[in-house]
Amino acid sequence: MTAFANSAFAKPATHSGHRFDAERHWAASLTLGFDCRDGRTRMVEARHRGPLRVQRPFYPEGRDGACHVYLLHPPGGLVSGDALSIAARVEPQAHALLTTPAANKLYRADSHGVAWEQRTSLKVSQHGILEWLPQETIAFDGSRGVQETLIELDAGARCLGWEVLALGRPASRLPYVSGRIDQRFRLYRDGKPLWLERQPLDPAHPRFTGRWGQGGASVQATLWAVGLSDETAAIEALREALAASPRWAVTVRHGVLLLRYLGHERNEAWEICRQAWACLRPLLIGVPAHPPRIWFT
Repeated sequence: MTAFANSAFAKPATHSGHRFDAERHWAASLTLGFDCRDGRTRMVEARHRGPLRVQRPFYPEGRDGACHVYLLHPPGGLVSGDALSIAARVEPQAHALLTTPAANKLYRADSHGVAWEQRTSLKVSQHGILEWLPQETIAFDGSRGVQETLIELDAGARCLGWEVLALGRPASRLPYVSGRIDQRFRLYRDGKPLWLERQPLDPAHPRFTGRWGQGGASVQATLWAVGLSDETAAIEALREALAASPRWAVTVRHGVLLLRYLGHERNEAWEICRQAWACLRPLLIGVPAHPPRIWFT
């Protein structure tokens, strides 16, 4: 998540859905719901606790197009003890596009080493469409926490999304040399697991620098697409649209198209994801890519 400092969120918040100890600073949650009424996607639910909100819905693709929503996290990042929970549900025939105004930041753990938590739950009903397109996450040296993404799709649902993670700030000569981030992805379709993955990012572990693991890369990205009618054609389209490079690869397993990036350039990873999204969106949804206006501000 992201965004702006705001003194209105100076007090800790609590969320009944999780148990937080006394060391937690902010517990923020956001629950969104989207429904299709009279042929138009509407945001019918927006409940929040703590410093996590949304702007009003936008319809840059027309009245019958996707409902664009920007997720706002005024503190601008997570520190030791913070817990962020985001849940979104898209009902049949509805089409939602969720993004953020700027990069999310994962700050260095305090002297007690208390970890942060960021959990995202995305549910899409039959014939619903969800695009999950947050801007990148930057993990500062010493950051410790858990990132968990759960995607539950009904049969006939479509989903296109990405996650981009930059470790450390190499340009400032501040690499990620301590800390630990546990990434967890789970994607189910019609109750069946299609993609289950857990990745510990620990500079002290051999896989962090080993060629069989992270290989010393400081930036990684994963883009997924579920619901494509012709996955082989989608792969060929991506290979034509993206410049050939050893830093990215694409595959399909169990109906999930996965594009991976592993390298050192945050802007390159972000651009590859955007280009891949622009290529895949017409194949998955049948409409051209319409970048959210917030990406250019």
